[in-house]
Amino acid sequence: CAVKAAHVLSEIAKNEEMKKPCIEADLVLTLIPLLESTDQEMLLHAGRAIGRICYDNRDLQEELVKVGVIPSLVRILTDYAESEPLVQVALLALYNLADLDSAKEALSMTKVAEQLVKQLRRAESHERSEIIFEVLQALAENDALKVQLVEAGVPEVLSEILLRLQGSSQAEDTCIVRAASDLIVSLLLGGKKGNITGQVTKNNAKSIVSIFARRENSQGKNSLNSEFASLVSIIVFLTSLTCLVLPLSSDGNCLRMVQLGVIHQLLDLLEKHVQSGDTSVQQAALSALQNLAVPVVSKVQNLEEGVGERIEALLRSESPPVQFKLLGTLRMLADGQADAAEILGHDPMLLSRLVQWCSVSDHSGICGEANRLLASILHHNRSQEVVKAIQAAQGVKHLVSMTTSEHAAMQNEALNALAIASAIDLETLEESFKESQLVQSLHKLLQDDNTSPEVKYNSMGLLCRLLNSGDLRQEIEEDKIKDTLEQLCSHSNASVVKEAITTLQVLRGET
Repeated sequence: CAVKAAHVLSEIAKNEEMKKPCIEADLVLTLIPLLESTDQEMLLHAGRAIGRICYDNRDLQEELVKVGVIPSLVRILTDYAESEPLVQVALLALYNLADLDSAKEALSMTKVAEQLVKQLRRAESHERSEIIFEVLQALAENDALKVQLVEAGVPEVLSEILLRLQGSSQAEDTCIVRAASDLIVSLLLGGKKGNITGQVTKNNAKSIVSIFARRENSQGKNSLNSEFASLVSIIVFLTSLTCLVLPLSSDGNCLRMVQLGVIHQLLDLLEKHVQSGDTSVQQAALSALQNLAVPVVSKVQNLEEGVGERIEALLRSESPPVQFKLLGTLRMLADGQADAAEILGHDPMLLSRLVQWCSVSDHSGICGEANRLLASILHHNRSQEVVKAIQAAQGVKHLVSMTTSEHAAMQNEALNALAIASAIDLETLEESFKESQLVQSLHKLLQDDNTSPEVKYNSMGLLCRLLNSGDLRQEIEEDKIKDTLEQLCSHSNASVVKEAITTLQVLRGET
């Protein structure tokens, strides 16, 4: 009797005019417990009735989540994975609910990702695949669910789908490729709590290399079929996964990807999408290049492949997110590599853009990243010409300002960079240091109780370099920094005390 009643309700709910009476009669709340049934016919009719009554009614959908419909839907996907009608009911329900924050929160407490991956592998129709992609795309907006999607093997199944559809000219296949590419980019771009791609396992990373090798063998390194250019975004995503998980691994997955031609594939993709204005793909490609630049062996390969020059050519992009990624990629290349730092430091166009970005007030992320790249170039460089070039580009004043950043890491980067530059060519920097009141800024850092011990230590290291200039020594003496240094000799941090003693000795001419 109950099964028949549920069937009747599901048919009545097809009629738009009958939805309101069903809602007023509280039939939805009556139907919810029926989703716990083990009778498949009951589940089918109850699920259809609930879905039809609640369709396009946000308040009712929120109520469904509140009363616990999510675990029931996931249970149906789990227990009846082979039943096409029940799977369709559950997927349509998730499709309608997935945009709700409350639904995402409830789904994050389940194993829905595993079930969606299973269904995506089983999907035989384009319609079924598209529904699953829509659900996955909505879930990827939630950080916790994003981690689950990666752990459940979404990247792997996406790569399989894209490789299977490669070369197809059917419109339906092109739609699937686009949906898969969009999902890949969503996963790659990370969430509010940081990049989630480090959750990928070693075995998954090895399979990624294998997948790319298969594609390379079948198409050749430089093939970028216009209909399937978005296929390369799978390489963008999976490269990032591998490099984050195994940057220094013994099996050399990261270097293997470089050898397979990933770098130029990504650069080709970047250049194409800078022209088309597709910023999401630009960001994804830059993330992959940034991760490829982490291992030292890959840095060298990147430089030999001309990555620095080609990335710099993309500076014409006016998209803040792309600019941010671009700066981060170049900083990764310069980190620990004197040759790379010197190449970047000899590029007047780059230095000019960096100085412009250093004062971009409406994009703090770009401003900070530009300052960090400028500091990295100066820090890792050993050339007097680069010091002169940065001075000529008026970049020194920005690094002096960076010493007062609210972030200790950035303060230390600026202090170390200025100390190294002072050791290389203090005479060139002297006038800028005076104009930007570097000595006074360092004194404030030493006096401030909130300044971290490491910043105090590095500030004194820079002071020791400045004492080699007669004019700057005079400023240091006039500002009575000596008194502050004497107070720091009783600081609670042993390293600060030791550096304060050393700086006093240099100030007094005892060393």
